[in-house]
Amino acid sequence: MAGHRRVRGSGVLGLCLLLVGLLLVGCGGRPATDTAKSEVQKVLDRRAAAVLRHDAGAFAATGAREDYARLRAVPLAAWSYRVTSVRGDGEALTADAELSYRIRGYDSAPVTVGRTLRLARDAGGRWGVTSEGPARKAAEQLWDQGAVTVVRGEHSLVLGAGQTAARLRSFADLADDAVPSVSAAWGTDWAGHVVVLVPRALDGMAALLGSPAASYRGIAAVTTGETGGGARTPADRVVVNPDAYALLGGVGRQVVLTHETTHVATRAHTGAATPLWLSEGYADWVGYRDTGRTPRQVAPELRSAVAGGRLPAALPTDADFGFSGDPARLARAYEGGWLACRMIAERWGEVKLDAFYRAVGAHQERAGAVEGALRSVLGVSLPQFTADWRTYVRDRLG
Repeated sequence: MAGHRRVRGSGVLGLCLLLVGLLLVGCGGRPATDTAKSEVQKVLDRRAAAVLRHDAGAFAATGAREDYARLRAVPLAAWSYRVTSVRGDGEALTADAELSYRIRGYDSAPVTVGRTLRLARDAGGRWGVTSEGPARKAAEQLWDQGAVTVVRGEHSLVLGAGQTAARLRSFADLADDAVPSVSAAWGTDWAGHVVVLVPRALDGMAALLGSPAASYRGIAAVTTGETGGGARTPADRVVVNPDAYALLGGVGRQVVLTHETTHVATRAHTGAATPLWLSEGYADWVGYRDTGRTPRQVAPELRSAVAGGRLPAALPTDADFGFSGDPARLARAYEGGWLACRMIAERWGEVKLDAFYRAVGAHQERAGAVEGALRSVLGVSLPQFTADWRTYVRDRLG
């Protein structure tokens, strides 16, 4: 991940030397002048305009011309930089900036990410970009990983790096099947389309999410808003782990894309009050809804636990869903959340399940959210619901 490089100025015994005619000379890493910041902003404004005009020549005039080839296929409605700081000397600068962009037809508001750019003077004395990448602690963007290939579906946009168009088409087909399935379960009060990112391998997925690869080993896909953002963000992306995805069968691949698309659809009603057993369980419920799979088929880890006399005493906690922990514990958490949502759909009906999800998400904080929604929507207390769920798990898996 790109970091901040300290650029040393010329000097004797640590003293800074002011160079006449240059924008700034500073001791190593000191902030540059407002003039330097203004000059860098002008370069990046020209760079952004070239991206939106699809003007390769104008882009190349701002430096790092190879970056354009990585971006050119992405359908952008907006692309702009805001320089936040500049440091360096009269010959080399490092700039921190916020990049804001929108994918045409998919993003309702700009995605904003931190970027670090390095600039140098050319032979004519003009500033040009020599490199651009994610800021320190910021996630990568797909084009940081190579040229982006784009495949459009009826309800989807699939962007890949290091992937063939044929492979990306298979993801578009799955996403196009997922969208109407989600709308049939959840309703149509969402965008009704999905953006899928397919990096080359697991490491690429982790870089897009700004986390270690070990956190996602064995995880086929993750849905996120603006990478690193919260529950209510302007853009959702389904980020695929190609390594794990390749191990799934046809039904498994469809379930995963439908699960992740459900997260996109429910994002506006998912917040701090929503426990993971509900958000993940509901997404799994939609994913398996039309597959005909039985609880014993869908929940093998929990079935094994029940057979061994380890019936869970309580609904899964958020900690049970940790990606870096015990994979069997993680599987039981997903299976337990799925069975809770399946029980609600069977006993109270699918409309009540949706209403319960929305009622929980409407709370501003976790405390009391589930309890309140259980009482108001389902007419049951949390202890009674938990007891009913334990009985349901035992009966369906025993």
